[in-house]
Amino acid sequence: MGAEEISKLVELTPLISTIALATLGGWVLTTWLRIRHGYPLDGAWGQAVYPKTSTAEQERIKLLSQENAQLRAELGSVKDRLANVERIVTDSGYQLTHEIEALRASDPARSTKQ
Repeated sequence: MGAEEISKLVELTPLISTIALATLGGWVLTTWLRIRHGYPLDGAWGQAVYPKTSTAEQERIKLLSQENAQLRAELGSVKDRLANVERIVTDSGYQLTHEIEALRASDPARSTKQ
């Protein structure tokens, strides 16, 4: 190697080291994100290596899943109730009064009391 080749290599050293550090940092970040979100890691030969989970973590996941299902059901009922309230609020007064009177007229228990 001549002096010119060595000087070119010295000039490229910061670029090469920056690329190497960025690559290493990206690998560390990717691995951390995979572990954090429960994705499988890659082994030495490309096989999937899953992070170990304890029984306490599995129980917590199970409880959270049940709670999530309950909350979704409750949200569905709240949406139904909100739709009814919106219908009542946006309904014109005349039509609402007409519907109430129609219900009163069709109620057999009320008509026998009078």
